[in-house]
Amino acid sequence: MVTKQLKGTPDDADLTRADSLAREIFSDVANKWAFLIIESLGERTLRFSELRDEIEGISHKMLTQNLRMLERNGLVERTVYPTVPPRVEYTLTEPGQGLRATVDGMCAWTHRYFHHIETSRSRFDS
Repeated sequence: MVTKQLKGTPDDADLTRADSLAREIFSDVANKWAFLIIESLGERTLRFSELRDEIEGISHKMLTQNLRMLERNGLVERTVYPTVPPRVEYTLTEPGQGLRATVDGMCAWTHRYFHHIETSRSRFDS
């Protein structure tokens, strides 16, 4: 993965530019697994196994990759407790909570238009 370096210019925050840091961040967080992780963490702290149980269908590898990406972007905080075996917990940071508002909006949109989309898909696919 090539990371864009923030130079402090407006171009770095321009989503329409292919070389912008903003586009890289958007690409990182705009995926189903990231959305589901953020939604699952919500207002609570969860262990890795609890997250995996909460998000049906996510593999160990995908959960690990997405948690690392969310941590790298400062959206999730990982806390390791020095126990045997080690206990690791994940929680949303303040920016993660801010993104959660957007994720909640997407979830509400999905629920609101679910029937419409389902009907459209049926018509389209037949």
